[in-house]
This record gives sequence, C-alpha cells and structure tokens, in this order.
Amino acid sequence: MKIELTPEQRALRSEVRDFVTREIAPHAGQWDREESTPKEIVDRLRERGWLGSMVPAEHGGRGLDMISYGILTEEIGRGCSSIRSLLTVHDMVCRGILRWGSQAQKEKYLGRLAKGEILGAFALSEPEAGSDATGIRTTATAVDGGFVLDGSKRWITYGQIADLFLLFAQLAGKPTAFLVERIAPGFSAKPMRGLLGTRASMLAELTLEGARTENMVGRPGFGISHVMGAALDQGRYSVACGSVGIAQACLDACLAYTRDRRQFGQPLIEHQLVRAMLSDMIANVRAARLLCMRAGYLRDTGDPGSFAETSVAKYFASTIAAKAAADAVQIHGGNGCHEDFPVSRYFRDAKVMEIIEGSTQIQQSTIARFELEEL
Repeated sequence: MKIELTPEQRALRSEVRDFVTREIAPHAGQWDREESTPKEIVDRLRERGWLGSMVPAEHGGRGLDMISYGILTEEIGRGCSSIRSLLTVHDMVCRGILRWGSQAQKEKYLGRLAKGEILGAFALSEPEAGSDATGIRTTATAVDGGFVLDGSKRWITYGQIADLFLLFAQLAGKPTAFLVERIAPGFSAKPMRGLLGTRASMLAELTLEGARTENMVGRPGFGISHVMGAALDQGRYSVACGSVGIAQACLDACLAYTRDRRQFGQPLIEHQLVRAMLSDMIANVRAARLLCMRAGYLRDTGDPGSFAETSVAKYFASTIAAKAAADAVQIHGGNGCHEDFPVSRYFRDAKVMEIIEGSTQIQQSTIARFELEEL
C-alpha cells in the first residue's frame, strides 16, 4: 500500500499550518493560563468550516476524508491541544448522530453542527464511571413525549460552552444515548478548573435534575455498544493525530533550542546524547504519523480492520507524544520547567492524551484482544 498526500491534502495542510502558526500557537500559552478558549478563535474555526468538517456535504459539511481530517487535527494539535479537543468532541457528537441518529435528528442538528452554529460535547464520564462506561449511574425515565434525566457527568470537555450533548444514561437498566440541549430545564454546568493539561478546553461538571429530552439516539441498550463505540472511534482517531501534533511541536521546539543554546563551548545539538534523543523523537513522530495515515486510509475505505488500527494509532501516538514531551523538557533543562517555554505545556498536555478516549492500558487490552480474534 502506498500512502501519498493528494494535491488537495497538501494544500489543506499548508492552509491549516499557516493558520495555526499565525492565530493559535502564539496565544496557546495565554489561553492555557486563563483556562479558557476565546470566542474569537471558535468563530475563526467556524468560518473556515473546520467544525464538523467530516460531516458529508448532503448534511451541510465539508465531507473531509479521514486522512484530510487527520491533517487538520494534527496541525491544530501542534498549536494547541485544547483547541484540537474542541474539534474532537464536536465531531464525536456529529459521528454519533451520523451513524445512529434518526432522520429527524440528522435534519435538526447535523447541518447546524456542520456549520458550527451550535457546539457539541460528549457526556459519558461520571464521578464514579470512566473507563468502565457500563457503570454510569445517570438515569433516564420514559415519560409522555420523551425522557427525564437525573444524575451528573464529570470531565466534560467544552461542557462550559457546548450547546448540544451526546449523553449516556441508564434507561430501565439499559445504557442508552440521548441528545440533550443546554437550554433544557433542569440542566446546569459548573466549570472545572485546576487541570493538569489541556487547560483551555473548558471542562465542566454537568448536573441533570429532571432534565427533559425527546431525543434518544439508537435503541435502548445501544448506548455503550453502538453509539458510544462509533463516537469514541472518531475521538480516538482525532486524539491520535493530535498526539502526533504535540510530538511534532516538541521536535520543532527542541531543534530550534539545541541549535541556539550553547553548553560546554558548543551548540547543544552537537552533543551526542542530545542527538540521540532528537533522533528517537524524529523516528517516533514519523512512525506515529504513518500509523495515523494508515488508520485514516482504512476508515476511508470502510475496512473492518480500521477500528483496531485506530486503537493502535492512538496507543502509539499518545505514548510517543508523552516521551517526546518528557525528552523535550529534559533537553530544555530548567527552562523546560517554566511556562515561558511551551514544552512545559506540551508535557502536561501529552499526559492527558494517554488518558482520554481510552487510556493507554485500555488500548493495550483492546489491541491484544483484536489480535487474538484474528488468530
């Protein structure tokens, strides 16, 4: 198999890279300190059609192929992992509706999501449920005209500003997915601050006290096995590509720093051990990018192996991002421990990549199971 970017994909990469260099990367540190994403940058993403970009044209989106989508999330992840996470959770909602939503739900929400008129967020985790999604305690009760939801959600990325939540609850003991609007009576969101990484991603804790919705996605009991699976598969791919972006940002920072910084009478890059660290970084970034491209190719072709390949890409890319960030801090020495140098932010953000959308350990268990099933 030969993977080579098309002229359109190369043009997109140049467009996004230029945008990130000018409008995201210079401000990412400030957004991190403020733990907030400015409305202006969300508007700029909306104007360029990068929110819901993978939604097909018939539903109002750009219909980006998965390799192009990977390019988009890698480049934005290179500049700011928090902004990348906005694309991730927004597109997870789009994916869930595309795959399992009713025609009425697609007509009501997909066009607005694809145009960025409303923002989507993924609401699965709870104070007592994370990797074990079947342990959710939020409940849904069927009533005339819809459902009433009671419970709480935690660690909800962009929960402070999202308009529509793909939310999971127990309906008569069966995990089920729902679409819940922010304006629903009984719904409230409280900001969560003091995070380790992706601090500008405006996490929230959600409270549902008799919150109503008419929108069940799929059937009762389909929440975890079908709807969540489709959404998380999209999220894993986005996080994998975004992790490559972090690793590339670490490499770029280290190349610039070691060229200019002198120790023992010569530039750092002339020191053999530093070169070894940089060489590992270069090889790992290229390998992770190729794994993501392969996963994207399989997703585009409808290959049934794409799910497993996406898990491999997410596992490898997130772990090499964490290693690249740790090495980048080491290479920068004391400077790497200060917020004036972005590698300190990359270090914190990279650790988050090993936890979200399926932790490293969950991916290891999943990958091994997939391989055993192929024997």
